[in-house]
Amino acid sequence: MHILAISPGRGMGMSKWEAVAHSGIDALMLREKCLDVRSLLVLGRTIAGMAPDLQLWVNGRLDVALVIGAGFHGGEDCPAVPPSLCPVSRPLHDASQIPERANCHQLLISPIFDVPGKGGPLGVEGLHDMLDKMPPSHGKLLALGGISPDNAAALWHPRLGGVALIRGLWDADSPREAVDRLRDAWKGEKC
Repeated sequence: MHILAISPGRGMGMSKWEAVAHSGIDALMLREKCLDVRSLLVLGRTIAGMAPDLQLWVNGRLDVALVIGAGFHGGEDCPAVPPSLCPVSRPLHDASQIPERANCHQLLISPIFDVPGKGGPLGVEGLHDMLDKMPPSHGKLLALGGISPDNAAALWHPRLGGVALIRGLWDADSPREAVDRLRDAWKGEKC
């Protein structure tokens, strides 16, 4: 199970970044739209230095991703970025987007459950239906939106590589415990 932590864009203190970076996650996405370019570069380099084995993604700033050697996550309105330039991640909200995004290194299928400010949730059945329609891909397919250790086991599907978390990880008292509970729930479903 691959776990991607997506920062909530709140400008947290470094202790929270360290706790999440060392919580047992596999990747971290910097989604800090309030930061200027220089501050985002410094944050990216700091995270890369404190957790060199962690896969790093930058949301919405291709220039920063290229400078720090991270993957790039482009939003809905982002023009296509050639996957040969750097690892590319995109959202996937509807099956109609599959053909144009099939070559991405990572797709975030969302929202799975009800979350503030997002459209109607896909639900577990909708997620599984979308996964069944996906062509063979070498990229990671991750579920995002309202996922917690309490509902993660129901998401398991042979095509799903893991999950992406925002509030479920960043708001946890112990990010390490949240990750451990998530992995335990995921393992329990496959047995």
